[in-house]
Amino acid sequence: MVKINENYQKLQKSYLFSTIAKKVEEYQKKQPEAKIIKMGIGDVTLPIPTVVTEAIKKAAEEMAHKETFRGYGPEQGYDFLREKIMQEDYKKRGIDIQMDEIFVSDGAKCDTANFQELFSEDNIIAITDPVYPVYIDTNVMAGRTGKFLEGKYEKVVYMPLTEKNHFIPQLPKEKVDIIYLCFPNNPTGTVLNKEELKKWVDYAIQNESIILYDAAYEAFIEEENIPHSIYEIEGAKQVAVEFKSFSKTAGFTGIRCAYTVVPKEIKYDLNNMWNRRQSTKFNGTSYIVQRAAEATYSEEGKKQIQKNIAYYKENAKIILNELKKANLQAYGGINSPYIWMKCPNHMKSWDFFDLLLEKANVVGTPGVGFGPSGEGYFRLTAFNTKENTQEAMKRIQEIFK
Repeated sequence: MVKINENYQKLQKSYLFSTIAKKVEEYQKKQPEAKIIKMGIGDVTLPIPTVVTEAIKKAAEEMAHKETFRGYGPEQGYDFLREKIMQEDYKKRGIDIQMDEIFVSDGAKCDTANFQELFSEDNIIAITDPVYPVYIDTNVMAGRTGKFLEGKYEKVVYMPLTEKNHFIPQLPKEKVDIIYLCFPNNPTGTVLNKEELKKWVDYAIQNESIILYDAAYEAFIEEENIPHSIYEIEGAKQVAVEFKSFSKTAGFTGIRCAYTVVPKEIKYDLNNMWNRRQSTKFNGTSYIVQRAAEATYSEEGKKQIQKNIAYYKENAKIILNELKKANLQAYGGINSPYIWMKCPNHMKSWDFFDLLLEKANVVGTPGVGFGPSGEGYFRLTAFNTKENTQEAMKRIQEIFK
């Protein structure tokens, strides 16, 4: 008789964004004339830069000729892209990362989900709360979290991000083994400066912990003391794995490309283990996609990408300013494409979701979907068009004016 992985039974009924999509679909069927503006999922709306599409065309044409055709590529990524990542994202920041510490993939979501496979089931994990659901869900699947009781998993150490602590996680009082950090943070849109991040690196060194650091939104950082990489912090290469993505940086949500950095200095031979895992379970990111990613590092590519990022940053400013005009509290949005707003009148997150959908035809993400400390909050993204962003804010203001 077949036995299933019973840990899957401990997951919540549905993935957060699947639940949102279903609720929106049901509403649209009832109100087919409603012009819904979606500001929930973190998907980009601007087309990818032309320098990227030209690289895609050229690479696709290469595949049509015997002399330049490519089949399976290296599981770790082609050297031409890893070289660019090493030089542009690390060496230019004074960070000594080598090519064989960089692993190109088809998405940071996959990497952050899969990396936990390298660790034993009995490790204690610590997560910021609220948090991107994939971190905790994949640990649930692995049997590392225990049962879900009163809104929390019993074996997980939750580190609340709240107004009281200015959305800065506090070091755990107990010893933990694996620490998930995401900054600029998804969902709160807030950041850690170098002094605060150093506390975590020091903690990990002292307690022989590992930090899994998601820096997918670092391209939105505009303040000087905010690190673009955890390796800007002394000692981090001993204890931290870093995940970065081209999805939000270059609009690759539909193309899929990211990379993970696993320093050889890090303990437990994780570099070799991740290399072995990828070689076994992953056949490499498409050559065409990697040429597209390479193009983002060209001078023209950088110029076009910064133009798109500036567009989304302007949307974030519009959201923040308009919410404040409506006397609504909001955070983030300065070094991040996410705005974390407090639901008015002590409303619950899902109640506020329903209100905005029905009264304003605007879709966001209920904060409680990211964890218990997210209750009473709501996430909006800056990834829609400027016109839709302005219209959405106008509709919200009409409700709360």
